[in-house]
Amino acid sequence: MKKLVIIPAFNEEGNLEKTIQDIKENAPDFDYVIINDCSTDGTLAMCRRHGFSYLNLPVNLGIGGAVQTGYRYAYYHGYDMAVQFDGDGQHSAGYLEKMVEILNETGSDMVIGSRFIEKEGFQSSSIRRVGIKYFTVLIKILTGKKITDPTSGMRMINRRLLEKFTEDYPKDYPEPESVVTVLSEKYKVTELPVVMNEREEGVSSISMRKSIYYMIKVSCAMLVARMKR
Repeated sequence: MKKLVIIPAFNEEGNLEKTIQDIKENAPDFDYVIINDCSTDGTLAMCRRHGFSYLNLPVNLGIGGAVQTGYRYAYYHGYDMAVQFDGDGQHSAGYLEKMVEILNETGSDMVIGSRFIEKEGFQSSSIRRVGIKYFTVLIKILTGKKITDPTSGMRMINRRLLEKFTEDYPKDYPEPESVVTVLSEKYKVTELPVVMNEREEGVSSISMRKSIYYMIKVSCAMLVARMKR
């Protein structure tokens, strides 16, 4: 089976080399592609210097557009599954084969790596955990399914969802909204307990200043997504 790791990257010069090394050492059966979302640091130069596999976006699309670019690449290049994987070093490639097993053995369409099932490793800031809990409750209300880590950027999908997301994928903060969409359309979502690491370099794209805007906007998008189904 053809398997692809999609790494959306905005100003991840300090983290990507370790991320790619992790994939090559611990998930050698996976191909990978870095989606450089108009980084303003040396991300592009580093990709070229090391011969990394990458796509260079001509305009900044944000996380949703970058990930959808990866999904479109995976779908049109015949991949059977694809996994979104952060380029900041928080995710561990050692879990990828286990995600494949769960995807196949459970007949799931999406497998999400959750840091909140066994609650080990980096658990995010206290304020962000409040926001994550809020989205968990809202998703439960809207779909009847409990997702413990709805903002996780470590998620694997099969070819059925690749085809769907190639045509339609949330643009700004896609993780909670996309979960509501797929659950509402009766796709199967399974979570896998994982341990995540704290970012070593760079800063998150979601600052504290954006948090309230993020929660309001994503909540509205989730409600609309549910009403459409």
